[in-house]
Amino acid sequence: MNTPPTTVWVVDDDASVRKALTRLCQTAGHQVKTFASAREFLDAGPPDSPACLVLDVRMPDLSGLDLQSELATRNIRTPIVFITGHGDIPMSVRAMKAGAVDFLTKPFRNQDLLAVIQTALGKDAQLSSVEHERQAVQCRLERLTPREREVFGLVIKGLLNKQIAAELGASELTIKVHRARVMEKMEVASVAELVQAAVKIGVLDS
Repeated sequence: MNTPPTTVWVVDDDASVRKALTRLCQTAGHQVKTFASAREFLDAGPPDSPACLVLDVRMPDLSGLDLQSELATRNIRTPIVFITGHGDIPMSVRAMKAGAVDFLTKPFRNQDLLAVIQTALGKDAQLSSVEHERQAVQCRLERLTPREREVFGLVIKGLLNKQIAAELGASELTIKVHRARVMEKMEVASVAELVQAAVKIGVLDS
């Protein structure tokens, strides 16, 4: 299976910085897309995975921190690496608390930035894998009939066939058949796996 190319999205209002970061990231084998402002980046639409965002903190109009907040509002979770020539501790704390992978203050070593980018890309690959699995489980759930959904909901709560039968006003044999179909359609071999699937799609708290 071919590994999809990794893309580094660079947002910085300084053209010389964009050019330098493009050259650096390309030497590491990454594709690069650059933007002169946060607005320009937002207009381009969400990045394809695997990707990460190298983001300048101080920019006119929307700052890097403003863009981070806007992406969170839009539920876009592309990992962010902040770079700045004028960072301070409160700013870096805010960025990290909001989920930034790192906050680098200029001047920084090229090797340090590339290492952080690699970490960010790895994080994005992991997030993409989790989301792919969640979507797969959700598709399986949608195969269930309304009655099977009811049985599914009671099985993951730990009820036995006899208890489910009493709850739904059905025979224990009927519930046993429904339960077997739920397990088959959800592609699991045990109640524990069924519970894990329910957690992945948010039907059940972990």
